[in-house]
Amino acid sequence: MKPTASSCGRGIRVIGRKQNVAKRGGFLVSKYISKPHLLRGFKYDMRIYIVVTCFEPLKAFMFQDGLVRLATQPYSLAKGCLKKRFVHLTNFSINKKADNYKKNLGDKKPNSSESASTAQDTNEENEMSSKWSLKELKAEYEKMGLNYEEIFKQIKVLCIKTLMAVEP
Repeated sequence: MKPTASSCGRGIRVIGRKQNVAKRGGFLVSKYISKPHLLRGFKYDMRIYIVVTCFEPLKAFMFQDGLVRLATQPYSLAKGCLKKRFVHLTNFSINKKADNYKKNLGDKKPNSSESASTAQDTNEENEMSSKWSLKELKAEYEKMGLNYEEIFKQIKVLCIKTLMAVEP
């Protein structure tokens, strides 16, 4: 349940089937996916950026990079876990407050004053950071045996269908 006039994770709650919720406006309630795709046991989402320059004909451009946001505690549906925001929510504004939040240091390339092993250490630290680039996601998908290119073809089709659905 999410307030429609809020941001940065304020007011977001995961509610159970048996909870009573007062019928009032200003909230978006959506069905929770109980078996989401996980990265190393953590729930994640993607921010894909698209600019639409025209609806007739439809002209939309997808930025080649985006964001992958990870929860900071391993995913679980165990009893009592629904109230644990760091397990179920991937919102950066929430997870940056977690004790185990890990900042992404970016793709670091060695310069003349640092060694290649320093850059390797940075990349290893980024592996379980709480924010990834799509480039890092692609590498993880490859390790998992997933076809990143095929998945993104499906995401592009979904984006086009979504734009068509809201076309004036």
